[in-house]
Amino acid sequence: MANLATSVLMLCLSLVSYSYIVHVTAQWPSGCSTRFYDFKVQSMRITKLCNTRNIVTVNRLFPGPVIYAQEDDRIIVKITNETPYNTTIHWHGIRQRLSCWFDGPSYITQCPIQAGQSFTYEFTLVQQKGTFFWHAHVSWLRATVYGAFVVYPKSGIPFPFKDPYEEHIIILGEYWNQDVVELERNTTASGGSPPVADAYTINGHPGPNYNCSNNDVYKIDVVPGKTYLLRLINAGLNSENFFAIANHKLTIVEADAEYTKPFTTDRVMLGPGQTINVLVTADQPIEKYSMAMGPYSSAKGAAFQNILAIAHFQYSGAVTNSVFLPAQLPRVGDNLAVKTVMDGLRSLNKVNVPKEIDTNLFITIGLNVQRCHSKTPKQNCQGLNNGVMAASMNNISFIKPKISLLEAYYRKINGSFTDDFPGVPIEYYDFVNGAPNNIPNNTQSLNGTRVMVLEYGTRVQLILQDTGTVTTENHPIHLHGFSFYVVGYGSGNYDPQTANFNLVDPPYMNTIGVPVGGWTAIRFVSDNPGVWFMHCHLDVHQSWGLGTAFIVKNGKGNLETLPHPPADLPRC
Repeated sequence: MANLATSVLMLCLSLVSYSYIVHVTAQWPSGCSTRFYDFKVQSMRITKLCNTRNIVTVNRLFPGPVIYAQEDDRIIVKITNETPYNTTIHWHGIRQRLSCWFDGPSYITQCPIQAGQSFTYEFTLVQQKGTFFWHAHVSWLRATVYGAFVVYPKSGIPFPFKDPYEEHIIILGEYWNQDVVELERNTTASGGSPPVADAYTINGHPGPNYNCSNNDVYKIDVVPGKTYLLRLINAGLNSENFFAIANHKLTIVEADAEYTKPFTTDRVMLGPGQTINVLVTADQPIEKYSMAMGPYSSAKGAAFQNILAIAHFQYSGAVTNSVFLPAQLPRVGDNLAVKTVMDGLRSLNKVNVPKEIDTNLFITIGLNVQRCHSKTPKQNCQGLNNGVMAASMNNISFIKPKISLLEAYYRKINGSFTDDFPGVPIEYYDFVNGAPNNIPNNTQSLNGTRVMVLEYGTRVQLILQDTGTVTTENHPIHLHGFSFYVVGYGSGNYDPQTANFNLVDPPYMNTIGVPVGGWTAIRFVSDNPGVWFMHCHLDVHQSWGLGTAFIVKNGKGNLETLPHPPADLPRC
């Protein structure tokens, strides 16, 4: 990556004028500048891990192109699908103020962009800056279709910390030697769990621990004494991951594109969908150091890739043939290491947390095992106890509709969903310890496309409770269309009498890891009309049904009303 001055120059050079007709223009927030990007979703031949195969990419780049912008800019991205697969793009963390049609999750806000078709996304970065990313949101194409989205403060507004000497994007990923669309299809058909990734990657590179990868290594050259800003993004599919740099401290200054009070740690853990900005000072002896990415796995008995991805953090002047000093990561199931970092996250300043609550929601999350009804159980019932794996919220597995929820809601098309998602569990029990529906008892969930309707401006408190029906596990839950204040979290079953809340400076996030065998409390105001997906960002759990959607109704006037759909909205 270029240094900060060059990045800003690239920003200026990317400024373009673009003529585009928008329905009901007055209803759309207008940014300071308009930036146009042309994304072609294409197959690309790649050799990695001793294997050569085709992967799906954007503009034949892996990872995909970086989007650079400034706060309040307007973004226009034309997507042309040149592959045989359906595709969509989600702009992860962008709140899509009055632009729900362009959020991107397939069958939630749009039908997929089919082979040979195109669709133009456009939205404004209303009061947003920081590190975001974009990724495919259909099937498991997100495994290779992703890229960084960097939004700088407005001109003349500095970072709340000293300008770094350079900044670098670090994207953590997972790589399979097989077609990921086929991988999802086979996993779903089997009723069981997917195979673990063949490798972890750092900016697309697995590093020297993997076969045929001694030269497939990402490297940052650093100058002794200088401070660097690393924009960390976890674009992985089914794995949460630790990250560390040998012998170096990481000072967190931003989480999920919101500034935090500086917090220094030896390592961080990112679930898929999470972003963290850290400052790293090259204050160690002139040597070559390793950057390492490894697994955090909290589910009992779950398989994981245990080979670390390695990148290089190399001081100028280091002896060329010297060895790289190894980075130390926590053990695979180190829940305390995860909690310690979460404990250190605080918003930079005091924030306006909703104190009075209009709607209290309590949603359980976890895995299920459905009974086998297949005539070929050996092929289709490979889950636990010869069943079919599933996942749920409030014991309801979400089934995606045949047309997009947003279109069905907007056009009043009946039969695609019901608005009866329960705001509390169907039954209460010892959630963490699993009784009364733990293995080998009834572990089934209900199925349905059930959503919850919120009035515009509702002040919501949502308790997310992990369950032990199959196994307790840390779940990275992502809410589209909003950021939320993480006001509390803890272990065990949520108890309002003993829960401690931070209503002064809680972190403001869009993806939160609900702790293994514990709970998280979030608060937000439903002031963005549309249909917004909430789901686990472990894609296998999403495929199994761990999600639901909120319909936020229109408020009053144009600035509280969902605009008309774009003319080129894809059809199912």
